[in-house]
Amino acid sequence: MTQRVRQGAVAAAALLMTAAAACAAPRTPTSPHGPPATGAPAPASARGFTLVASGDVLPHDSVIDRARADAGGSGHDFAPMLAGVRPVVAAADVAICHMETVAGEEDGPFSGYPAFVSPPEVAQGLKDTGYDSCSTASNHSLDDGSAGVRRTLEALDKAGVRHAGTARSDAEAARPATLTAGGARIAQLSYTYGTNDYPLPDGEPWAVALIDEKKIVADARAARRAGADVVVVSLHWGTEWQTAPDEIQLDLGKRLTASRTGSRPDIDLILGTHAHVPQAYEKVNGTWIIYGMGDQIAGIMTNDDGELDGRGNQGSIGRFTFAPPAAPGERWPVRKAEFVPQMMDTDTGRVVDLRDAVRADPDREDYADALAGISAAVLSRGAAADGLALGRD
Repeated sequence: MTQRVRQGAVAAAALLMTAAAACAAPRTPTSPHGPPATGAPAPASARGFTLVASGDVLPHDSVIDRARADAGGSGHDFAPMLAGVRPVVAAADVAICHMETVAGEEDGPFSGYPAFVSPPEVAQGLKDTGYDSCSTASNHSLDDGSAGVRRTLEALDKAGVRHAGTARSDAEAARPATLTAGGARIAQLSYTYGTNDYPLPDGEPWAVALIDEKKIVADARAARRAGADVVVVSLHWGTEWQTAPDEIQLDLGKRLTASRTGSRPDIDLILGTHAHVPQAYEKVNGTWIIYGMGDQIAGIMTNDDGELDGRGNQGSIGRFTFAPPAAPGERWPVRKAEFVPQMMDTDTGRVVDLRDAVRADPDREDYADALAGISAAVLSRGAAADGLALGRD
């Protein structure tokens, strides 16, 4: 619906749209090979890289119906609904998504809330959008048991999307997703607070990685010893529908970012999902944390009070530009930190880059309000003082 936007929202949106400019680096291919031994200096040709990450992919029944319609009624096509953010995602060197649900059989049946079983074609839609790797550990990882885990990873493998957080074997669980870009070797780890009281499958304690501070640190250190220059940790955590990060997030984030081996942090970036609303970015102990990126794909959302809540269709894409280290063995520092506000327009079934949407139609009250609300949440813990800015291509 097109309406005259409130003056305050217009002012806020206009202010945000004049934030510092940034340009994404061209994508470089990922590598299927593991990194070399630790301590190796960055290649002389290292130029750094740009990493983007986004929130929960949560296909409700209405989203599945839209993907079926976009495929012409035969199969499912999720790429059209993500086309609005493809320029941001595909332009990055490394792009990370969060697949919250599990894949079903090729011909279904599929279901939305409360036990999600999604069309396997969602993996190809993510690949077509430009994603390289997905975190898969979530409270919905066992909605269809170990078979759902297996089908999800098979679908991602088929599409050529790496994954971390769930596994088909003990050996797979021990391996992070590994990517290369700009001369760096990047390891992604993924964990969830729980699985909605579904027990881990008998004989498969490794099927879903659960949040455990000691294990996360041990895994990060193992990835570093194996040669990872940058370690990214995806955490499915927090309190649903709460914009402010909860005490568990704040405490665990502080502890994880404080973990060091020698003078070097064990973890270089933390990416949060689960709350279904945009949450803050914050630099803690010199390391960026996104407490919650919100939802990227979701149907109409109802909060804990049973009320329709548009925040459940709002999110941000984090964009971080890493520079080569000043000396061998030092961390790859974040040279630029940005966020890109996005929204799932449930009327059109499309994910919208709100920067473009507000420029194109400044009279859209819902778009301007969403842009202002997301930005307020993202900046609510003082990240602007540490250099976080609204991305501008």
